[in-house]
Amino acid sequence: MSLSTAQTLTIAELGAIGLFAALPNEVLDHLATTLELRSFEAGAIVFREGETARDMFAVVSGEMEVLKHSRLGREARVALLGPGDWFGEMSIVDVQPRSASVRVLSPSRVVRMTAADLDALYRRDLRAYSLIILNLARELSRRLRIADGILADLIANVVDGYLAPR
Repeated sequence: MSLSTAQTLTIAELGAIGLFAALPNEVLDHLATTLELRSFEAGAIVFREGETARDMFAVVSGEMEVLKHSRLGREARVALLGPGDWFGEMSIVDVQPRSASVRVLSPSRVVRMTAADLDALYRRDLRAYSLIILNLARELSRRLRIADGILADLIANVVDGYLAPR
């Protein structure tokens, strides 16, 4: 099997992930001991598009790719992920099936955070919970801005192709 539970996660490793930015060491220590750390071999699938889930992952080490199926069934790489990146948060935010698949490109370690983990943090430390949610919102906004730019370029190129003199 390509998945194994890894040894331990350090405060420094957790603090290097933007999702956990600005959290005090005591909170990082708590999360480092309570969140699940997983290891994957190259070629493993972390999750598949369409699966139901209530968890997200942050890359501690390694490299992964995000794959999305088109309406024609073609698989396209939509993102590359490395240390410090996170993915799968949409399943916590909108409680919908996975919107893409994630495949491991090199041996990787990821930390898993479930909706229950977030709820427990909310009950334990509202400020820390709020910082994580704010970091999630900032990243989702950044990704939306990028997607908007790509969509605008695509539409402009298609329109230019139809309107260009022949």
